[in-house]
Amino acid sequence: MTKQTTSGSERIERAVEMAKKAHAGQSRKTGEPYIIHPLAVKKILEEWGMDEDTIIAGILHDTVEDTSLSLDDIKKEFGSSVAFLVDGVTKLSTARNGMRDIDTYLPATRDNFLRLMIALGDDIRVLIIKLADRLHNLRTLSALPPEKQKKIAKESLEVFAPLADRLNMGLLRVEMADLAFKYVDPKRFDELKTLIEKYNKAAEKTLTKIKAEISAALKKEKIEFSISGRVKSVYSLHKKLAKHNQNINEIYDLTALRIIVNDITDCYLTLGIIHSLYMPMNGRIKDYIAMPKQNGYQSLHTTVITKDKKIVEIQIRTKEMHEYAEHGLAASFYYNEQKLTENYKKGKIEHLPTNLLWISELQMTAAKLREGKKVDLKKLKLNLFADKIFVYTPKGDIIDLPAGAMPLDFAYRLHSEIGDHVVGVKINGKMSNLNKKLEQGDVVEILTSKNQTPKQTWLDKIFTPHARAKLMRALNISARTAAGETIERPKKKRKPRKDTNS
Repeated sequence: MTKQTTSGSERIERAVEMAKKAHAGQSRKTGEPYIIHPLAVKKILEEWGMDEDTIIAGILHDTVEDTSLSLDDIKKEFGSSVAFLVDGVTKLSTARNGMRDIDTYLPATRDNFLRLMIALGDDIRVLIIKLADRLHNLRTLSALPPEKQKKIAKESLEVFAPLADRLNMGLLRVEMADLAFKYVDPKRFDELKTLIEKYNKAAEKTLTKIKAEISAALKKEKIEFSISGRVKSVYSLHKKLAKHNQNINEIYDLTALRIIVNDITDCYLTLGIIHSLYMPMNGRIKDYIAMPKQNGYQSLHTTVITKDKKIVEIQIRTKEMHEYAEHGLAASFYYNEQKLTENYKKGKIEHLPTNLLWISELQMTAAKLREGKKVDLKKLKLNLFADKIFVYTPKGDIIDLPAGAMPLDFAYRLHSEIGDHVVGVKINGKMSNLNKKLEQGDVVEILTSKNQTPKQTWLDKIFTPHARAKLMRALNISARTAAGETIERPKKKRKPRKDTNS
């Protein structure tokens, strides 16, 4: 995907001049003029292919908090959309600054998280600006005192890098995590960096030979492609070693080859060609095209053993998959298709892919918060950062749920009337229990009866806040009916449909 930047537009130039005047006389900890920072954020947002309003908001994101410029000034000059984005980023910054140190910041996220929900609920671009802001701050972290370095770095590892991952912004996640890890545990960072460099040097000759062999085979089959090496990041290696008892011999993807082709058919043809050249390792073939990762990542992965007994991982994907893997929501066609719609201009992104439906969950939560309704922020945080699983209806519809979800969570995700009348469940065609945790790829069939009513005991068989809220509402209505209170219901019973708010 070719990026279309708008760096030369008249509006953006006016925003730069406004920021220069507003930040005049201010300096960063590096000693440089403060305007260096908003200009760096502008450049990052342009590289991500963001729209003009987002870039302008990125340029002005610190003005309301740190200068005499007001939101009204920004609205008058650039419109309500830019003003709203700046206001959202300001709220996030204010919430974060209220937390004194990282050890208490993460457990005590109520105010910060509430503001985050409200900001995200209205426009996901607020978060993308904040991620660009955080990336540049990490790039210049050396200018801060050691105590503040560690606070910002740890916060980035535990909050901002996972958010980048959920948006599938792979390049951002890798850079942010490595920059932060260098300050969180500098000794370990240097050890692993040296290890990677040593391994890469030893593997260089093997990779060059394999690249040549694969290239010749693909050219023979007239498949258009590009092939390059991919080196594992330091922080990714740190996490993977922790899973394998620090045994480097069990890490097969320290270096890998990445092959980019034109379409999905070529992906599978290329996989077949590679397996005709080298022996694939048992259990190491992963089809993330047919079954994407939770954040939408798609690619074919295979680990092969060469004739001289070398082990190499190879990734195969299309150009579009590669673009999405590196830039995620910011550059995905799902996002770019929205830019000219009326709803987008009002701050709403519609028709999100299944893997990004968690954004819709945040929008629903934001609405509740603005109405003053109670929200379990602890569980919300769990839903935001926890792994997702994808399960299927018998008709093949994909439903995403947090890992740990059970059949009642699935039922209420489909529709509250389905959840209220559950009598049983079949998982992969076999009768199962309501307290069984669902697993990736399960086919779930909910059995219902009109005579069934919600039960108090179901509360122990529910994991998601969404399903719990639906059940609590149903139990409350049942209790009021039993007490003789008249409950007004619609005259016509609506047919069950998918709940668009779930």
